[in-house]
Amino acid sequence: MDKQHRYLPTTKQDREEMLATIGISSIKELFSDIPESTRATKEKTIELEDALSEQALIRHMRALAEVNITTDTHAYFIGAGTYDHYIPSVVNHVLLRSEFMTAYTPYQPEASQGELQALFEFQTMMCELTGMDVANSSLYDGFTSLGEACNLATSVMKRNEVLYSKALHPQAKEVVHTYAYGMEYEVNDVGLTATQTDLEALAEALSDQTAAVIIQYPNFYGTIEDLKAVKELCEATKTLLIVMANPLALAVLESPGKLGADIVVGDTQPLGLSMSFGGPHCGYFAVKKKYMRKVPSRIVGQTTDQEGKRGFVMTLQTREQHIRREKATSNMSSNQALTALASAVFLSTVGKVGLQEMAQLNINHAHYVKNQLKDKGLEVLSSDAFFNEFVVKCNEPIEDVSKKLLQQSIVSGYDVSEYLGTDNALLLCVTEKRTKQEMDTLIEVLTGEGK
Repeated sequence: MDKQHRYLPTTKQDREEMLATIGISSIKELFSDIPESTRATKEKTIELEDALSEQALIRHMRALAEVNITTDTHAYFIGAGTYDHYIPSVVNHVLLRSEFMTAYTPYQPEASQGELQALFEFQTMMCELTGMDVANSSLYDGFTSLGEACNLATSVMKRNEVLYSKALHPQAKEVVHTYAYGMEYEVNDVGLTATQTDLEALAEALSDQTAAVIIQYPNFYGTIEDLKAVKELCEATKTLLIVMANPLALAVLESPGKLGADIVVGDTQPLGLSMSFGGPHCGYFAVKKKYMRKVPSRIVGQTTDQEGKRGFVMTLQTREQHIRREKATSNMSSNQALTALASAVFLSTVGKVGLQEMAQLNINHAHYVKNQLKDKGLEVLSSDAFFNEFVVKCNEPIEDVSKKLLQQSIVSGYDVSEYLGTDNALLLCVTEKRTKQEMDTLIEVLTGEGK
């Protein structure tokens, strides 16, 4: 079909034939059961402009779309939880296949082997990245996963307090407080030294009532936390360590599992999911084996049929719909199967070496920008140990800086001045997509050389 002819308009003859088929003479008769007093009158009717032809409408909509700022028109140096990364075209092609796009919950394994296998592979790759024993088939997003992790920790530890570092994402903090309010446990924060968790403050805050400590890795300001040191402090009070990790960074960083994490959660948006105005995302949830039966949502398992062929089934659903309500570990009734599939396809496409190279490019690009800004006189508030985000102190208001960057087709970073208690603190993210020209233009504007 001609791509310019996207629909078949209803003609006058079509309308007359439909009205005759149902036995009425006008469209008004369809509303005969609605009282006159509630019907639209001339005074209540919205005056619409004359209809456009399809070609004219397409031109009009394209003109409106061109006003938008997108990753196709601008270079993005903003991250803070949603990132502009490379996505192979095969990811979207697989997602658009009807058997995945329209799939329902795979309750019947004999009819859902493709969906179940994809989720099983997703779980496997999450375990490999995190260094954990078991992962579920996804949750709504990283923050939801974190809230569920807190519930698991307080449940198994029989304690009523959760501590989190102030370097945790602000929206993650809000979600944790919401979960805690419903489940009736306390949430308290631990201060920072510069942009990193203050270990001395953490040691003082820990007690025999602390169920878990939450550390983001890398943290909200991009800094790579010392998980090993945090775990050593947790062991003194037998407190669980919850790590909220960027899965792309785990391609080059030591896995949280090897550093002592008990629960690892996060968002797979950096792995094949478009920015899409902030969603939908995909949360992952990985734990040590001993906590497997407390994991929310679903776990897909591998088995063999009567003929010895490999097959896949849902092996665990710890929700009140499937087991006794008092035994349920979560009311999380679903997962994010389509976006989990996207991340699984992405990881399969780029492969282990490709993922490591992609992560290393993020490090190289971000450190190049940071070093240039520092050499040219700007104060960098982050330590040298960071992944693809760092905080720089600008010489003028961030609003002014952002306007100047927009004139150069660049979307600025995220203003973190309020969180760090200082003026003009800008969180910059530099991914593998950024070119040297884009980075140099950013540097020129921030240092005043581009005026």
